Amino acid sequence: MRTPPVLPNHPFHLAEFNISRLKAPLHDPSMKEFVDFLAPVNAFADGSPGFVWRLAAGDGVASTYLPPSYDDPMVITNLTVWTDMESLRVFSYETVHRYFLQSRRKWFDRVAGRQVVLWWVPAGQIPTLEEAKAKLRLLEERGPSVGAFTFHDAFDEAGQPVPRAARPGRGDEPEPNPPVRLLGRSC
Repeated sequence: MRTPPVLPNHPFHLAEFNISRLKAPLHDPSMKEFVDFLAPVNAFADGSPGFVWRLAAGDGVASTYLPPSYDDPMVITNLTVWTDMESLRVFSYETVHRYFLQSRRKWFDRVAGRQVVLWWVPAGQIPTLEEAKAKLRLLEERGPSVGAFTFHDAFDEAGQPVPRAARPGRGDEPEPNPPVRLLGRSC
């Protein structure tokens, strides 16, 4: 696990945690596309602008393969840290990762409740899985707040709500689908 850099212009980093419930075990043939692209997409994230850290096994294998952190063994987790909201948004929605978001119903069941939570951490701090689970519970129980929020209902590093028009990549009008970035190229 690498230590997150502390950048002078970023006293806080953005932690992101998401959960998904697999439709089938990872070794099932129906999961092959997801499994085949897990390592390359994680490697792409690792090299993306603004990426700081992700939860992984000691050998670097994706957190998807870690022992289940929920009672349901089909629930997988992803915990990452980014320098800012825009970097995470670009990676999530403007790179090859977007394909996997759009295709998620092939591999994941719908679940009740929230699946993604964001929160600010002091630069250099590594969030724990237990902290991430607590943030997701907080979001579920109380709704978006400075301590646990979403892209849709975001807060800045100072704890102020981010006006919708000022959110990274968002304005009053829906934006057209941006090109997908693959390994530094747009498609």
